[in-house]
Amino acid sequence: MRARKTADWGLAPELPGYLKARHRRRVTNFALMVAGLIIAVVLVDYALIGDAKARSSNRGTQAIAFAVSAAFFLLARNRRFTDSIILKVSLVYEVLLCAILSVGAQWFIAIEQGTFVTMTLTCVVIAIFPLIVPTPPLQTLIAAMASGATGPLALAVVGELGVLTPRLDDYLIVSVFNSISVIVAVYGSRLIYGLNRDVAEARELGSYSLEERLGEGGMGEVWRARHRLLARPAAIKLVRLDASSHGWGPSTYRLLQRFEREAQVTASLTSPHTVSLFDFGLNDEGTFYYVMELLDGMDLDSLVGKYGPAPPERVVHILTQACKSLSEAHDSGLVHRDIKPANMMVCRYGHEFDFVKVLDFGLVALGPERSVDNKLTAEGLAAGTPGFMPPELASDGPVDGRADIYSLGCVAFWLLTGRLVFDADNPMRMIVAHLKETPPRPSSIAETEIPGALDELVLSCLEKDPKRRPQSADRLMDELGACGLEAQWTQERARQWWEMHRPCIGPTIS
Repeated sequence: MRARKTADWGLAPELPGYLKARHRRRVTNFALMVAGLIIAVVLVDYALIGDAKARSSNRGTQAIAFAVSAAFFLLARNRRFTDSIILKVSLVYEVLLCAILSVGAQWFIAIEQGTFVTMTLTCVVIAIFPLIVPTPPLQTLIAAMASGATGPLALAVVGELGVLTPRLDDYLIVSVFNSISVIVAVYGSRLIYGLNRDVAEARELGSYSLEERLGEGGMGEVWRARHRLLARPAAIKLVRLDASSHGWGPSTYRLLQRFEREAQVTASLTSPHTVSLFDFGLNDEGTFYYVMELLDGMDLDSLVGKYGPAPPERVVHILTQACKSLSEAHDSGLVHRDIKPANMMVCRYGHEFDFVKVLDFGLVALGPERSVDNKLTAEGLAAGTPGFMPPELASDGPVDGRADIYSLGCVAFWLLTGRLVFDADNPMRMIVAHLKETPPRPSSIAETEIPGALDELVLSCLEKDPKRRPQSADRLMDELGACGLEAQWTQERARQWWEMHRPCIGPTIS
């Protein structure tokens, strides 16, 4: 694939943010490498070169090159300057470095050998710099020509200092070698910058550009993205449909139908506690994608894994909000089927803290007899997660919203104790445990005291028989409110927790 013609001479749009950030890291490491090499050369000089005059004649240029490289390294590390600014300043750094290398090399060789060197390290820097920092070829041409001009300029400087007088052929030879490097640099810039533009275009889905990969799962990835016109950040989930072992056969097409339906239904849900879906589609490579709101928070799996079990009042606060999301879905005749800590996030949402969002609605339409339509489940694709799977889903029985109540009970158990309801060394034994074993009381495992009413409510959610569980998300929400906890998880407590444990501001997904 060839880059667009407008990329040839610097008229194309700038590279997307994730590529700029990558190139900034490269040029920062390059400056650090140059500074390190200078130190190594100085140490070797002192060890191997006995002529103090020769050693001192090149020491000044080495010191200046080190100072310039170190200064640029520190500047590039300063996050107050944008990636675009640093990449533009890097071209100035290239010219300064080439000037220092040219003068230093010619000065040293003139003193050592009484002649001028035809090709210096300047040629190498000019040729490789566009590979490190791809910029539009017009910018590369200007910077490369300025860097190449430092060769003849170095001869003139050495001549003015009275070290050695350059001849016309010295100027010509140095200019020829530097000109060749400039041609290589410009050609390389057209190639590398064009490839970068092609990569950026390949990462454009609809009106969104992918910027940074946030996570990876069994069938796809989640990326930070941005709307090209609105500059609105988003999270894009990519689902590789060709991951099915059956290829593009009937199973894959059923899977595509399922994802399309899931996206359409998720977009129809309006609860603020359900993740918002902006867009979805299928690209030319056979990847289905969802465009969702980008949340500033962490999932419950990470919350407990990093900070330990939550206090009972915080657990009630989280579950109550999850019930509001599930209530709307169940009233619409839909069931999530994969409620688990990894699919629930606590967020900073505007001025609210610990705002819950339910993610990844693996929604299944329920027929008139409230049985699952399994026709749109691809072969070999498990529905649900063993550690949080309700018995009726594990046994392929009739499933309704009460299955999500069971899974929510498993989530409550995890939040209160930091452990799964059942211990098992493989998924099949875990599923059998959910089918047959009696769950322990959370209070028998938790390190902190759990009120009896909440203890009983979690156990009622974990009943094998759906008829013995809270019969709806609304009913569970009422019972959570009736637990009569002495302490309350207020917005002030939530704000203090976030400021202590997650003080950084900015959208992140853990």
